[in-house]
Amino acid sequence: MAILITGGAGYIGSHTCVELLNAGYEIVVLDNFINSKPEAIKRITEITGCTFKFYYNDLLDKKSLEEIFLENKIEAVIHFAGLKAVGESVYIPLQYYHNNILSTLVLCETMKKYNVKKLVFSSSATVYGAPEKCPISENSPLRALNPYGRTKLMIEEILQDLYVSDTNWSISILRYFNPIGAHESGQIGEDPHGVPNNLMPYIAQVAIGKLKELNVFGDQYSTNDGTGVRDYIHVVDLALGHLRALEKVTYSTGIEVYNLGTGKGYSVLEMISAFEIASGKKIPYKIVDPRPGDVAVCYADPVKAMESLGWIAKKGINEMCEDAWRWQNKNKNGYEKNLHIESPHFIPSEDFLIRSK
Repeated sequence: MAILITGGAGYIGSHTCVELLNAGYEIVVLDNFINSKPEAIKRITEITGCTFKFYYNDLLDKKSLEEIFLENKIEAVIHFAGLKAVGESVYIPLQYYHNNILSTLVLCETMKKYNVKKLVFSSSATVYGAPEKCPISENSPLRALNPYGRTKLMIEEILQDLYVSDTNWSISILRYFNPIGAHESGQIGEDPHGVPNNLMPYIAQVAIGKLKELNVFGDQYSTNDGTGVRDYIHVVDLALGHLRALEKVTYSTGIEVYNLGTGKGYSVLEMISAFEIASGKKIPYKIVDPRPGDVAVCYADPVKAMESLGWIAKKGINEMCEDAWRWQNKNKNGYEKNLHIESPHFIPSEDFLIRSK
């Protein structure tokens, strides 16, 4: 029996693939490479020494998705696939609603058809919008403020309705806070297209010399140093959270929501200082006006995940920065080598030969 991972070549997906393979799971990976590169698949095999089936398909293609379920004994699904840039979603909202929601509907319909009712869904702390207080618990008010966040919230509601209609489903909804860092090998990490939208890859690209300086949005917040505070979580800790959630859905039914965060907040200036220590590089920055909608402080209450999943984030800010720098330093231009995919179905081998069915 295999675990289907949609979006498995992406930042969080690739790290989760590594942890699943290391834990002895059989995996089947699907990705369309809109937000990822084929090179990530090759590197997963290099890190783990394991091969697995990969499908170069789009979730919106229902016929191709059904072929995956027909060709493999799928036991459960971890669903990462989706468009993910908050800023971009404001400018192309229809594309976000169409892609993220419809692809999830196609996935759930196919799972239902083939009686696969165990799902771990990749949601986001953006569903909380501007929190009234911190730490943020799973019961905090939900008020997504952008199309990306609203797609996550709508999908959560769809999954709630799905479970009400059929209580044989077992669903874990994971609300991530701010994933950063990379695998300790430096082989896989965050490789954003164009100018990064998130703080850590932007800092890393300034450190490596790709970008001139960092813009710090506001220094007048009610925090220790005036800059915004966020809950940064190491991507490997996040990946391990998916393993615990997968174990939960495998042996139970129901639908539950879990925050995946550290429960600690770090300011922008604290992150800059930690990265300077990790990299030995000076990070030039300038203070600019705050962005509309940004909040002063946002961090998780992770107690439910600890009590129900037996999961806790273990890596601190120093490891996050050290691993992020190792990835950036070894891969100045990210996954620069872009492998050509000729077949929609192949099994990555050690030399990454593409083999058709």
